[in-house]
Amino acid sequence: MEATAGQKRKERKKRYKEKFEKALQQYNNVLVVTVDNVGSLQLQKIRIALRGVAEIVMGKNTLMRMIMREQMVANPKLETLLGYVKGNMGLIFTNGDLAKIRTIVVSNKVPAVAKSGTLAPSDVFVPAGPTGLDPGQTSFFQALNIATKIARGSIEIVANVHLIKQGEKVTSSHVALLGKLDIKPFFYGIIVTNVYENGSMYPASILDITPDQLLAKFFGGVRRIAAIGLAVGYPTEASIPHTIANGFKRLLALSQSTGFEFTESKAFFSRAAAAPVAADKGGEKKGDKKEKKPEKEKVVEEKPADEEEDTGAGGFGGLFGDDG
Repeated sequence: MEATAGQKRKERKKRYKEKFEKALQQYNNVLVVTVDNVGSLQLQKIRIALRGVAEIVMGKNTLMRMIMREQMVANPKLETLLGYVKGNMGLIFTNGDLAKIRTIVVSNKVPAVAKSGTLAPSDVFVPAGPTGLDPGQTSFFQALNIATKIARGSIEIVANVHLIKQGEKVTSSHVALLGKLDIKPFFYGIIVTNVYENGSMYPASILDITPDQLLAKFFGGVRRIAAIGLAVGYPTEASIPHTIANGFKRLLALSQSTGFEFTESKAFFSRAAAAPVAADKGGEKKGDKKEKKPEKEKVVEEKPADEEEDTGAGGFGGLFGDDG
């Protein structure tokens, strides 16, 4: 019977080794996760959600490290990942979008009761209002310095209570109170701590940076390098375009002041001279349209009758005065 059990263990170990080796060879990216307070049913649901895009591998850390050391002969980059195989952890292998896979993993959480001696993953507040508990349990709230009153035959909490702070150890009193109030304050799930990407290791928080933010930070750094290079007179790839542009401006200034022209300056000044002419033509056309109205008004303007007679007589008198 013992031999049979031993053979089964060896067979399971062999199958696990083959599975882990295949994952190390097949996938380039790994999410390092912690699985504290995660049940087997919850883990199975996450496996189903990741089916086809990622694979979760759990196991004994000593066995995982042994297999990774063997695989490091063919893939030395795995040494970066080796140091993170410790504690209650697991590995999620994938070649897909790391940010999307992490979102699927961390979104799968279940409510859980507080456990004595654990560290609170988040702040816990007890809301004000009726508790449904009988007045005989008032002393229990007094021991926790929670202000209460009796209303309609039951205990009522006067104001919201910040019962547990994040990172604080949960006590048996906290557990008893939350149990009486039927409050499940915590949500437990897989937590992604680090990311291994084709030999590089970085914190999972890097995945929160969007491509636009990454480009903005990159170009911000390029601008600073260019500014420093220009200020100290040290040429860099970022500052050279600005140095060339500034030099060309000086050449144009010299060309204009001395009258000495070269191919580029001729082209530049010809374009500069053509621009105002085009602008003036555009302005004239617009001005003509505006000035047409007053010209029309002068044409249609009626003059007094006596002025018209004088103009007509004088005009014809000048031409035909001798015959008059």
